[in-house]
This record gives sequence, C-alpha cells and structure tokens, in this order.
Amino acid sequence: MIVAEDSALLRQGIVRLLTDEGVEVVAECADTAPLPALVADLAPDVVLLDIRMPPTHTDEGLVAAAALRERHPGTGVLLLSQYVESSSTVQALAERPEGFGYLLKERVADVDELSSALKRVAAGETVLDPLVVARLMDAPRPPGPLDELTGRERDVLALMAEGRSNEAIAQKLVIGGKTVETHVRNIFGKLRLEPDLREHRRVMAVLTYLRG
Repeated sequence: MIVAEDSALLRQGIVRLLTDEGVEVVAECADTAPLPALVADLAPDVVLLDIRMPPTHTDEGLVAAAALRERHPGTGVLLLSQYVESSSTVQALAERPEGFGYLLKERVADVDELSSALKRVAAGETVLDPLVVARLMDAPRPPGPLDELTGRERDVLALMAEGRSNEAIAQKLVIGGKTVETHVRNIFGKLRLEPDLREHRRVMAVLTYLRG
C-alpha cells in the first residue's frame, strides 16, 4: 500500500503501525503530486490518502482519489479526514463505491480498525466511518422510498453503509442472522431493488441511502 499524508509525524506513525501489523507499505509521500507515478509503478492494492493535502489543504485528496480510481480501477482508496466532510464524500462514493473508504483520523489510533478497513477496501468493499453515516442519516432528504423503512431497517441500512457484513450487523444490533437477512430482504423490496445480475443490490441499497 501507499500512504499519502502531509503531516510527517502522522504519516510515520501510520507507516509504523501498519508495518507492525504486517501490512507492506511500498511508498509514502507528503503531497499528491507523486501519487500518479507511484501508483503506476508500484501497483498497490490500496492507497491511504488524506483529504486535505498541500498546497491549499482543501480537496486535493479527493481530486487525487478520483483521478486514481479513473486510471487504476483495481486500486482501492481509503480517505482520511480530520472532519466529517460528508457532502464531498457522497459525491465521490456515488460514482463507484466499490473499493472505496472514508475514515476519520481519530480511527488511526485503533490499528485493528484501520488494518481491517484497509483490507476490506483492498478487497473491493466499501467502508464508511460511523460518524459520517450518522451525519448522512440526519441530513434533510426529499420524500422517497427511504421513508418506507422502519427504524430497525434504517439501522441495518446504516450499518450496511459502513461496510459491515450481515454477521457483523447481527452482532452490533444483538439480533439473529436470520433476522438480519429478513431486514435486508425488506430493504431491497422497499427500495425497489429487484434481483439483477448486472448490479450488486447491497451496493445499490447503500447508494440509494447515500444519495437520499
């Protein structure tokens, strides 16, 4: 993997933590300029990328992530941010959520969570920070099929948006696996997501939720 973070202290800390966990870090950089060449040369499974990077510290990370995913669709991207920047993240996720993640920097302290998120993104899954999901859930929405979901179904869908499996959802909500399957099936039905070999209904459900 490649770590792109402008704070030398945080970058070195992340590299050390991940290396100790057995994650191979093939390169690191302090801004987005070297990323295209590094990814092209090293073909990493995933890039860990800060959203706010030099020179303006606004959206350089998002711009770089979009470019990387366009040129290297097989490379996962996990974004880090100091703040909940849900609007920009939704726009990026809505394009192609597979192999894409967004965590707040405070999660870096939990090396197990960070390592798990990287592995899931590298495997093509979607990972969203729970605080980002909570912000999206509270955001005003126009009337739509999401209004038909029960409170428990919304809980399940929110956890799906975090990238959790049915088993993880069952553990989080302290309910049975069959109950989770029923809720997921109901969510698909209420969101009008019929079986379709061309689309992954779980991903489509999350996209419906994110787009609101």
